[in-house]
Amino acid sequence: MENEILDALKTMDAADVVSSKLASCYIVENGNRYLLFQAKKLSAKIKKNKEKVAILGRIGAGNKSTSVEYSGSLTIYHNTALFDKMVEKYLKTGVDTYFDMQVVNNDPTSKAGRRSVILKGVNLDELTAAEFDAEGKYIEQEHNFTYEGVKYVQHFNELDGMQA
Repeated sequence: MENEILDALKTMDAADVVSSKLASCYIVENGNRYLLFQAKKLSAKIKKNKEKVAILGRIGAGNKSTSVEYSGSLTIYHNTALFDKMVEKYLKTGVDTYFDMQVVNNDPTSKAGRRSVILKGVNLDELTAAEFDAEGKYIEQEHNFTYEGVKYVQHFNELDGMQA
């Protein structure tokens, strides 16, 4: 009986793990599309805000989702003026820049396939005006940002064996 259960248990193939290095990132700002190959690391979060809800007949409170907040961080090798120009425009004119960011994960080895997500209305929180580090290796910048929404253009495939 125990062997039958173990034989029936499907596991993921190692080849189907999606490499985090095999991704691309594009920025669309004012009708211009840029390949952000300077990008090193990205994390975009969706935080659900919840309120406690008292429920008659229960000792414990429930939790009701009421809104969401979008935020993230992007680390780049700083060898582009793209973000500098956005902040410079804001400093000179008071006009802030919002842009879309498309992230594509595509590991050809994985049967999970390709995923494409667009972060809508990205807005930088801060920018480093100048930097150096005598003991460092490379000039990098981390940009925290907010965004206004997300569009899932393409989802990963469902892998064989996921449905039980």
